[in-house]
Amino acid sequence: MSDHDDAHDGGHEDAGHADDDHEADAHDHDGGYEMPEREEFEHNPLGHAEVSAGMTVGELVEQYGHAGIGAADVHEAADIYAEMLADEDCTVFMSLAGAMVPTGMRKIVSDLIRDGHVDALVTTGANLTHDAIEAIGGKHHHGSEHHCGKTPREHDETLRDEEVDRIYNVYLPQEHFALFESHLRDEVFPALEEEGAVSIERLCRELGRANSEVNEREGVDEDAGVAAAAYESDVPIYCPAVQDSVLGLQAWMYSQTSAFTLDALADMTPLTDLAYDAETAGCLLVGGGVPKNFTLQTMLVTPGAYDYGVQITMDPEATGGLSGATLDEARSWGKLEKDARNATVLGDATIMLPLLVASARERLA
Repeated sequence: MSDHDDAHDGGHEDAGHADDDHEADAHDHDGGYEMPEREEFEHNPLGHAEVSAGMTVGELVEQYGHAGIGAADVHEAADIYAEMLADEDCTVFMSLAGAMVPTGMRKIVSDLIRDGHVDALVTTGANLTHDAIEAIGGKHHHGSEHHCGKTPREHDETLRDEEVDRIYNVYLPQEHFALFESHLRDEVFPALEEEGAVSIERLCRELGRANSEVNEREGVDEDAGVAAAAYESDVPIYCPAVQDSVLGLQAWMYSQTSAFTLDALADMTPLTDLAYDAETAGCLLVGGGVPKNFTLQTMLVTPGAYDYGVQITMDPEATGGLSGATLDEARSWGKLEKDARNATVLGDATIMLPLLVASARERLA
């Protein structure tokens, strides 16, 4: 017999054995399947969310807990945030980035402050600028990011000619910035000028006082706002990148002809002391950027770290940027305790923040 025939016959013989093995495996499977040892898997079947007319926001978020992907994240974040607020020993830090005030989230934040759910706020100069504009009588308006019959560029060129600033689909007439400048020069900066170099927190506190007083004196229909609520509630506002705003620009301009100036490092001690003295600490991070990092890095110079953390962001983590970094990543830096409860919610903060706050308030009630 040739080598070719041997190989051919051997191939048939191997195939026969393979068929026998397959039949044996099938028999074993039919006769009694042995479950593999599983460490990661836990029997926790997914459910299906149910919605009905008249259900509350809290009930809706509870239904999210039956589902997966983003719904499960929202449910977990709401649970952690509610626990954070219910912990009477917890010092709550809130960071607020992005266009949250001009897009209609202002009262949610000021109400959280007035109700004692924020112990320190870290935000942008832009949010404080728009907050003050509303406090003294200015208004933001519904607008559009495009216009029928015009290219996007032509639409914005028209707004430029009409002296209207656009924030996506929100409009703000430019005359409100002139009103804001007068407010700062008449009501805020003169009192600070007598003190020389002041902290940014001191500037924010004086802005809150002025907003509150002018709002009441002028009978403005709109609420006095975030800075006013913080001033009235003795809650510090930190604005580490205040220069990056109209508020900061106006402060710089005023400093050119006066003794007024800002000490950028002065806020580090009181903010660190607040974190150092906290029995437990929690953070609600709305958006990323400087406010998020400023809030998290505070724990790097204290013995402890955050016990609770919830963040809302639209940025992906794969870029390596801080804005999209998960709170699990922050744990590696020592910004969160190893056993901290934390959740990251990916989504538009103008949608997610009201959802989380409403759900937490419902639980607390």
